[in-house]
Amino acid sequence: MIELASGAAMRRTGPEDGLPIVCLNGGTAAARPGDWSASIEWLVRRLAPDFPGLAFHEVRYRVKSWNRLEMCIADGLAALDAAARPGRPAALVGFSMGGAVSIAVAGHPAVTTVVGLAPWIPDRLSVDGLRGRRVELVQGSLDGWLPGFPGISPRSSRAGHARIRAAGGEASYTLLRGAVHPIALRAPWGGLVPAPRAGAWARHVAEALRRFQAAA
Repeated sequence: MIELASGAAMRRTGPEDGLPIVCLNGGTAAARPGDWSASIEWLVRRLAPDFPGLAFHEVRYRVKSWNRLEMCIADGLAALDAAARPGRPAALVGFSMGGAVSIAVAGHPAVTTVVGLAPWIPDRLSVDGLRGRRVELVQGSLDGWLPGFPGISPRSSRAGHARIRAAGGEASYTLLRGAVHPIALRAPWGGLVPAPRAGAWARHVAEALRRFQAAA
């Protein structure tokens, strides 16, 4: 585990000198201590064997709350600073609130690609840092907020996509039919349980990472 300058933590899967992929988690309304994301962890386990030249960095926020978004952004920036290598590009993969964190730190000079999975893109969030970056947004068609179960509706992420395009960002948008908000869940015994269409999420991320590698 890597301790970050902000006080957050990060763990790496893949070679230390691999092209860095910084993976950012979702959050909750309550100010809860950060943990490792089941969705991000499942994706990393699924994808890392097929990408031996990439170094996946999972971030554990100090506090995982969208009401502490500035703290999460500081943790994401600290993760980028720690993962980046001089002269080498980096990609961001952000799930849910991690989409907002990814957009907020995308102005970092190492970043060339941002992949947002069911991304939260609040109106107050500036998207100016995405200019000149490749942005790929993927959204589940059955996603949405339910009592006690936060989510991101397709309408919300489409509005964010439109804002990014209007600001001059090169952004694509893919709707996954039948996909819900989580990509995976953590079982009571600690194991990972993929949600419906988890494999489709993984395929889209893999395609984005192949494009990132090809352009590196």
